[in-house]
Parts: sequence; C-alpha cells; structure tokens
Amino acid sequence: MESLTQKLKAFARAQGCDLVGVAPVAAFKELDFYPQWLEAGYAGEMEYLHRQLPQRLDPRQILPEAQSVIVIGVNYHTSQPLSLEMKDRERGWISRYAWGEDYHNVLAEKLEKLHRYLEREAGAQYHGRYYADTGPVLDRVFAKYAGLGWFGKNTNLINQKTGSWFFIGELITNLVLEIDAPPPDRCGTCRRCLDACPTEAFVGPYVLDSQRCISYLTIELRGAIPEELRAPMGRHIFGCDICQDVCPWNRKAPVTSDAAFMPRENAVAPKLAELAAMNEATFRTRFKNSPIKRSKWRGFMRNVLIALGNSGLAQHQSTVAVFSNHGDAMLAETAQWAQRRLQAAEDAQLKSEVTTKSFAS
Repeated sequence: MESLTQKLKAFARAQGCDLVGVAPVAAFKELDFYPQWLEAGYAGEMEYLHRQLPQRLDPRQILPEAQSVIVIGVNYHTSQPLSLEMKDRERGWISRYAWGEDYHNVLAEKLEKLHRYLEREAGAQYHGRYYADTGPVLDRVFAKYAGLGWFGKNTNLINQKTGSWFFIGELITNLVLEIDAPPPDRCGTCRRCLDACPTEAFVGPYVLDSQRCISYLTIELRGAIPEELRAPMGRHIFGCDICQDVCPWNRKAPVTSDAAFMPRENAVAPKLAELAAMNEATFRTRFKNSPIKRSKWRGFMRNVLIALGNSGLAQHQSTVAVFSNHGDAMLAETAQWAQRRLQAAEDAQLKSEVTTKSFAS
C-alpha cells in the first residue's frame, strides 16, 4: 500500500493539511502515562477525559480492525502580535487559536475529504473513522509517532519547521499503510516554557497540572476561579499562549493562508470594557462559530471581570460595579474581588504620587 500512502499524503496537502503522517496502532509508552495523569487529579473538572478510557488507550476499541492512524496537522499561526507583546491595559487576550472559525469544523471538513478519498481509492476493503478533537483519541501520541513532532516540555507537540501553532486531527483505518518515524526530542536543556508560566501550572517537564493552567481556568472550569490564581492570570480572557510565545521553535513559525483562521473583527486583544457590556444574546451572536462559545457567557464574563481587576485602571471600577450585586453569586463575588483590586491599585497610585511630590518639594 506504499503507493496509496504517498498518494494520500499528496491529496491531504492539496486539501490544506500542512502536516500529514501515519502511525501504527501500537501500545506506545506515552499511553501508559495517561491513566497516571488522571489519577493524580491533573485533569481537574474535565470529567469527559475519564470517560471511554479503553478507547483512548487503544484505537481498536473504536475500530476493531484498526491498523493505522493517519494524522494531519493544520497551521493556524497568523502574523499578529504575540500575547507578551500586548501591553495595552485596556485590552484582554484571547488565545491565538480562537481568533478565527471553530477549528473543529475546519479539521472535520478536511478529514471527511480524506475519508472519501480512501473510499474511492481502496474500495470496499477500506474502513475508517475520523476525529477532529471530537473523540476518545489521545491524538498527540499518535501525532508524535506519525512524525508530526515531539512532545515539548509544555506538553504541546512541536514540529521542527512549523513550531507548535497547529491543530491535530486523525483518521483511524484498517488499511496497512507505510508508517512514519517519530522525531527526536529537540527541546534540550531549554525550559523557557516552564519558567514563563505565571500560574506555575507545570509540575515538571512534560507534566501539566490543568487545574493551574490559564487555558483550563478560562475555558473548562465552570465555577469560581481560585483567588490565588486570579492575579497571575493577568488579562487573559480565553486561553493562554505564553508557553508557546516563548518557545524558540516558534520564532520562525510560518503563517497560515487559510482564511478560516484569519482574525475576526476585534478578535485580537479586544477592549475589556466593551466585552463587559455584552449580554448573553450579544455574546452568542458575536462568537457564533467561534471556539470562544465554549466558555459560555457566564464563564466569559467571569474572565473579563478578572482581567478588568488586573488592569490596574481605576476607571474600570464603575464597569465591574455593575456586576457586584449580580444575581449570579459567582459573577458577583468575582466583581467584588475586581473592585477591591482596582481600589488597591488606585490607592497605591495616589500614595506614589504623594511620595513623589514630597520628595520634589
């Protein structure tokens, strides 16, 4: 089937897949770590990660005759500033991956085309199932063994030429295809991603405690964000890019030409005060077909209130005050926290001005 493998890869690239490789169905050592990670509680409240564990550890539980896993990588990097370059305190940060259309839909469309291609080329002997970050598959493990990249110390997959700004999708098939080799770990002694994390979410190299990760806190967590983690979150309102921003392998990462991932209007560093004024209907309209809808209005407003509190701008006290007596207890408590933080910032500023004047006189 070697010729079919090469033809498939050429077809995938023609459909806009920047990376494509094939992994065998095997008991990789990384699969053994997953249950240990869950047992340690690092998944937080993401109960869905505990479900369908046999399928996550063995694709043959999904497709009994599975032999190969075709993995695609789609670049979403755009030529916009990095989060570390955004200094305007009036604005919040939305993770790069969420600036455009919902990646699940984009990947699913590409995988559907690969699925139909194999149906045509291999005929009735072909069986396959595909997932665009939508099923019980540990996709990064198979992506590694399909040659797409190595696990970085920040747990992201890193490709030597593409960096880590790419989405992953996979197609499990009964076809015996030509497999690719996993690349070596090229992180070396670098630990910039570990040291840069403001919430200290990394237990150590290659181990993430989701409960402290800003992406988890702003997207997956449904309740109140632990108070000790609010200040370190800064002005992140949906996801976080810091550990990728500082990665040397992303310095020369190519940018995508895919229109689906081009930033929507006001997607890059939107103004916090404007976001705080959205009601639920406006939120649903603004973020239709966007990954941001996953946080829901309630979670998004919680994030915006924390970012406003961390802005240090006294003029936002009136904005957060609107929520201080909100019927939702979580939003009310978060707004009260933000008010106290803004008041403390204003008091510190006044004290500094008085001290400066006294020295000057």
